[in-house]
Amino acid sequence: MKRREFMKTASLGAVAFAALPNIGITWADVPSRKGKPITGRKLNVACIGIGGKGNQDVASVASENIVALCDVDLIRANSTFKKHPGAKQYRDFRRMLIEMDDQIDAVTISTPDHMHFPVAMMAIKMGKHVFVQKPLTHTIAEARELTEAARKHEVATQMGIQGHSMSGIRRMREWYAAKAIGEIKELHIWTNRPIWPQGITAPLPAAPVPYTLDWNLWQGVAPERPYNKGYLPFKWRAWWDYGCGALGDIGCHAIDCAFDVLKLGSPTSVEAVCDQFNDQTAPKWSIVTYQFPETAERGPIKFVWYDGNKSPERPQELEAGRKIPGGIGGQLWYGTKGTIMVNDVYCRSFRMIPEVKMRDFAKNRMPEKTEQKSIGHYKEWLRACRGGEPAGANFDYAGPLTELVLLGNLAVRSGKKIEWDSKKMICTNVPEANQFVKKQYRVF
Repeated sequence: MKRREFMKTASLGAVAFAALPNIGITWADVPSRKGKPITGRKLNVACIGIGGKGNQDVASVASENIVALCDVDLIRANSTFKKHPGAKQYRDFRRMLIEMDDQIDAVTISTPDHMHFPVAMMAIKMGKHVFVQKPLTHTIAEARELTEAARKHEVATQMGIQGHSMSGIRRMREWYAAKAIGEIKELHIWTNRPIWPQGITAPLPAAPVPYTLDWNLWQGVAPERPYNKGYLPFKWRAWWDYGCGALGDIGCHAIDCAFDVLKLGSPTSVEAVCDQFNDQTAPKWSIVTYQFPETAERGPIKFVWYDGNKSPERPQELEAGRKIPGGIGGQLWYGTKGTIMVNDVYCRSFRMIPEVKMRDFAKNRMPEKTEQKSIGHYKEWLRACRGGEPAGANFDYAGPLTELVLLGNLAVRSGKKIEWDSKKMICTNVPEANQFVKKQYRVF
């Protein structure tokens, strides 16, 4: 869109705000307070990152009062600005939180991965309830710190993994309790992601920054580099400075059911094979093997993750003419008494294989449905903001799940088998891998 055309149709408040200087503060500079339940009225919600998935997140909480909207890219944000003309418009989330502190109860965060932590931590320290898209954070250390901060400040939280509120995960719990396939020994989960360019080994050449984008604010805490359209939108997922690759994009969704049902916890080791290792982007494909130790409730479990259209061997139990799921993802759960094939990333559809075994199970051993349905993923969070029960994917759950997902990237980036001490949050056998557990933050 040409500048003249944009100026005629865009939100004038946002355009005018673009001229204000950045304020250069961090979450360490704001007063610390505890969150409070909001009762007797609608919540005042501020939404940060409102293009793409963020647009859907705004719509999902629009039953409340949308009091502020924030995005660094005016083109991406403009349609959402127009839908909520009464909301104040910002480009810098810090300015928004400070200027509207007493007018904001809760915040949705739908930025690229590298900005989840700085935005969420600032909001939490100020006592705001937070909804953060997956993965919860960009690094393992951030996930641990954000989880502890949410608990300390007593705020209501939820991570954006909508499958956690669907019926599939509840039904799988019932199957597992009924020992539908005996004791689970192996898991295989795969996806066609990445569907954006990866395996890029060098920074992209400098290009003019679009006048509707604040490139400094978009980079945020990431190391500074010249703008190129190959970084955004969406394609940022490939770049280690901004995203977490295919694991970060789909892992929190795809692994959620197994993490919950099997109480996977933290692995003892993780090992990856990839098409290549480089310090700029995630690989074109990877196969990551996690080993989970035995617990009081179950035996040890091997879990293998595949991305880049890689997939496991075809199970012997699968009848001729049937295919394993393709597209965004599928799963195989191998037990001592059978195999379950999951047909989608959210664990909504699954059956035993072969089909004759499924029919026998359905006829003779199918457990009753006993679990209560969720009221909805966003509604769970809104209820928690009002003092109700915690949302299912609150940070006490989402933080450890995110750590597990990002441990896969630790193995991918180091190129070696990682032995992991979760309590100390360190790799014990490959010291150089620990540089990826946490990161340095640019002042912007």
